Formats: sequence, structure tokens, C-alpha cells
Amino acid sequence: MMEGNKKGPLNPWIYIWTKPRATIQQIVDTNPQKFVVRLTCIEGFAGYLEHARFLRSLGDKYDWPIIFVKAAIVGPIAGLIALYFVAAMISWTGKWIGGKAPSRSIRAAIAWSAVPTIWALILWIPQLILFGQELFTTHIPRIHSSPSLWFMFLGFGVINITISIWAFVIYLRCLGQVQGFSIWKVLCNTTLASLVSIVPIAIIAIIIISLYR
Repeated sequence: MMEGNKKGPLNPWIYIWTKPRATIQQIVDTNPQKFVVRLTCIEGFAGYLEHARFLRSLGDKYDWPIIFVKAAIVGPIAGLIALYFVAAMISWTGKWIGGKAPSRSIRAAIAWSAVPTIWALILWIPQLILFGQELFTTHIPRIHSSPSLWFMFLGFGVINITISIWAFVIYLRCLGQVQGFSIWKVLCNTTLASLVSIVPIAIIAIIIISLYR
């Protein structure tokens, strides 16, 4: 934070990538609710699209514009439900191991760690132009028949995986900052939250999956 203070406020859309601890601290110190709902809704939209791409079969039922419309409706709802539930579980179990953050700060940490995923939405434009419906279908004959398309398809896959990994690293650092935890303690906190909420998470997952279909 000292470095950010000397140079002026950190732009969270940029510095969350490289200075997640200082950036999230600045956010929770000023306004922990800033953009949290908007970020979560957009991330929910992005998450639905990634879910559809991972399943591959949704495109066998619907054209890709319909998938995008469903993502715009279902994704934000599912994202907000997950945000409030997960933040509550992390706050609750975090107190068992010395966590100090209220739920609103944890929600901020989770929401802002999704910035890389949100930026990655830009990549959907060239992918739709290149691959179209086959982004979501079980069979991809056009991509398989073209070495250049196949190479680009794999390349985008690597980029998406890299962004997802970096978003997870940012999440660990942001949550560690607000909770006052090391990375290992953050992992412990997240694991505890998962263990005590297996049943409700399973119920929520079933509801969300039913909405995605």
C-alpha cells in the first residue's frame, strides 16, 4: 500500500493483476462493496460460457447466440448466489483459524479476483469468428480438418487455462490479505469452507446445473 500511496491510488482493473494484496486492501479500506455485484454478474456470465464450452454438448441443442442469451440470464443469478454463500462459509470457517475479515471484505476479494476472467471475455470475439458453433459442440469436424484452426484452437485453450490459473493466484492473495493469512492458511480456510458445506453446495450445484441446461 505504501508504494500505491506514494504514486496515487491504484487502478484496480490494472493492478489487481500484479499487486493484488495492495489493490484489494485499497478497495476494502475505501469501499468494499464497490462494483462487487457488477463484477460477480459479469463473471457469472463468463462462467456460464466456460461451462458450456467445457460440456461441449450444449451447442448440440442450441445455436451459440441462444447460449449467450442463457448465459446473460442464468450466469449472473448463479454467480450472486455462489458469491454470498461462499463468502459466508469462508468467513465462518476462517474465524476458526484466526481469520479477521467480515463477509463484505471476503466478497470483495472474491469478486475482484475475477477481473482476469472478465478481461478474457474479449477473447470470445476472435474465437467466435474463427470457430463459431463448434466452440460448444461435441463434434468439431471443421476444426479437426484444418491444421491452422486446430493450432489456434489449442492456443486459445492454453491462454484460457493460464488466465484461470492466474485468477486463482489472485484470489489466494486477495483473500490472504483481507483475512491476514498466508497462502497456505488461505488454502486451509478454503478447504474447511468446502468440507463444512458439501451438502448445501451439492444442493446448490444441482440447482445451478439444472438452470444451465
